[in-house]
Amino acid sequence: MEALPSLWESEGSGFESPAAHNDDDNDGKEDRVLENRIIQKTLRVPAGVGAAGDGAPVARQLDAALLDVGFSASRALLEHVGTLAPGPAMDLAATVVSAVRELVGDHVRHNAYFIGFPHDVPDTVEFWAERLRAAVLAGSGPEVDLAGGLNLLELPGYGAYQHTYAELLAAHDELVGSAGDRVTVLHLGDPAEVEASRLYLALAGSTTPLGEADLALLGELAVACADGMQPDEIPVRENRAVLNGIRLVLGRPLVAVDTVTDVLRLACQVSAGDVSLRTATRFRAFRRPERRVLLAALNEVVGAGPAKLGDVGRYAERWKRLGERLHPHEHGQWPHAAKVFAVARGELRVRTLAGRAEAAIGAGEIGAAASILSAAPGLLLRSADTLLRRATGAERATVVDAVTDALGTASGRVLCSLREHVGNRRTPVPARMYASRSRNSWVGPDRRPPLPAELIAELSARLDAGIGARLPRWERPLLVDPAVLEVALPLSGKAAEDGFAVLPRGSRAAVTGELLRFFTYWRQTSRRTDYDLSVLLLDEDFQPAGQVSWTNYRLDGVVHSGDLTDAAEGATEFIDVPLGMRGSYVVPQVNIYSGESFDEVAESMFGYQTRAAGRRGAPFDPRTVRARSSMRGSGRVALPMVFVPGPAGWQAVWLHLYLSGRPSFNRVEANGFTTADRVRALMERRYLTVAYLVDLWRADTEVTSWDGRPPDGPVTFIGIDRPENLPEGSEIYTLERLHELIPA
Repeated sequence: MEALPSLWESEGSGFESPAAHNDDDNDGKEDRVLENRIIQKTLRVPAGVGAAGDGAPVARQLDAALLDVGFSASRALLEHVGTLAPGPAMDLAATVVSAVRELVGDHVRHNAYFIGFPHDVPDTVEFWAERLRAAVLAGSGPEVDLAGGLNLLELPGYGAYQHTYAELLAAHDELVGSAGDRVTVLHLGDPAEVEASRLYLALAGSTTPLGEADLALLGELAVACADGMQPDEIPVRENRAVLNGIRLVLGRPLVAVDTVTDVLRLACQVSAGDVSLRTATRFRAFRRPERRVLLAALNEVVGAGPAKLGDVGRYAERWKRLGERLHPHEHGQWPHAAKVFAVARGELRVRTLAGRAEAAIGAGEIGAAASILSAAPGLLLRSADTLLRRATGAERATVVDAVTDALGTASGRVLCSLREHVGNRRTPVPARMYASRSRNSWVGPDRRPPLPAELIAELSARLDAGIGARLPRWERPLLVDPAVLEVALPLSGKAAEDGFAVLPRGSRAAVTGELLRFFTYWRQTSRRTDYDLSVLLLDEDFQPAGQVSWTNYRLDGVVHSGDLTDAAEGATEFIDVPLGMRGSYVVPQVNIYSGESFDEVAESMFGYQTRAAGRRGAPFDPRTVRARSSMRGSGRVALPMVFVPGPAGWQAVWLHLYLSGRPSFNRVEANGFTTADRVRALMERRYLTVAYLVDLWRADTEVTSWDGRPPDGPVTFIGIDRPENLPEGSEIYTLERLHELIPA
């Protein structure tokens, strides 16, 4: 076992197990990649199936290696590794450590521009003067444009590391472990095929839309689980498109196709396009058997419900492009399918449900509009605010009754969304924020008149009853970790990024320690790319009160690590924020100054660490990482989080927002008021949280708070992380399963 420590190298982009070096083992590599994703998603390690033997030395070193990155193996996991032969034990250990290092961002080298950061960071003006002096003495300074001035970013040595990563580590003392360091427990799972099937069924059957990363994972799992158990229901249409895309390629029957838009999403999926239909897709050429399947599906949907042709107009141009690929005129046996493309071309007119309702609203016939929309319960609930604002006293009762009738058939996610919306309609807000599915955001005035208090109370009570009646019922006592109560309900995976300890937008998490350290890492794909980590400070009235960035390295104890302007080999910037500082809101942001967007770079991430004041060590240590999220939005300025002080200490509040920004040269100084508007709008919004569901369960379930002591018998546990000492037979809901609590 002397060779084992070489697998725990902390430098480089990760490590591989010995089997990974076999170029003929492609299937094995794919299996390990999938196991990696299972570990990262569930914090469960698929049980190894290798030969039995004495893997105890591997288990001991695995435990030590995991502690170095802020993780710990459960007793069952260590015992399992110890029963494997050294080879299989080594493979499993390598997979586990590689997965968790990537999860917290430790698979890359996080160097800092100033080698002594957070100490020995110069004053900003002094730094620029020194760079300019060095350039003049070397005779290699940039040309001076008398009209435009001097471009300081072109000074020699600026924006590029002046030392190696090894030299950075040598300049810092080793980080001494602390009782406040994060320790995340990994648990032993079932064999890989069982874990894959379980995760596949959970994602495919999710009652809420998945984020981009989870949709991609669902596609991988759908291939691996094509011959296994399939979900009874697939409520989310994007999930149907992903699964049917796999089935189409494999030549299997489609499932759960009941609208023409389902077929359009499927065509986008197999063309490597956007199944959310937010952006247009360039359709690929389809094989003749595929064209037959798609046209037959359209024919069946329209034949069973001609009114569904009303959905075509919304995406008419895309239907035209798809028609060019499917050649419906060659297949006269499916006349109903041909009508879809006739509607898209304007040759056949179909009056839609939404159009009829809009006409009734325009004519002032609100009761009639509610009656029309009753045929589409989800659309009715999404339109409830508009109807109620415009209804007279008599019509308002009609709308409320229609809404009540729809509560039993609309999805639970829509019910929860309306309940959250109603709870925010007592008074107009100073600024109303709109966030798209791509997490772009904009703010506008709230011109809606408030809803009457008695109407809000009545609607809230009816929604509470409707949601409560559809919640799962627990046979065991409900044990709740208090830390999960302020987590916003995950009503859509689109409102969050992929990563570690990432919470839905609006969620709050306690922040411990004396020092916050933000970090951002990016690696460009093909052209020079400059991202700038910055911090905007806001006062209690949400007014800008200062900033720290590449133009201002220091302010009231807040320190920047230095500006990097090229990331061919990857680049990291840090900012330290002492939690004893004055101020009300600390808003980290990442600005794209030049180069590739968040969607174009090879990799990009944001995260934060917490440390004790004065604690030594390298700028990045995985044990101190509290959260790490990807950055994959379409804007040019990322706003991942905001940090706020409170009576019980500081809290992190997740934003998951992007600003459109400018094509280039985005700086924190230029977006201060825009950022402040969004922070204020989010902070003043009341989100539906896990506490809301727990309160509904209290009516017929014993609910107790988790205090770290094991209960006497099996329980249903809801929390951030899974405790190790719950009794056998307990049902456990942690972050990756919270969406399962949303009623179908």
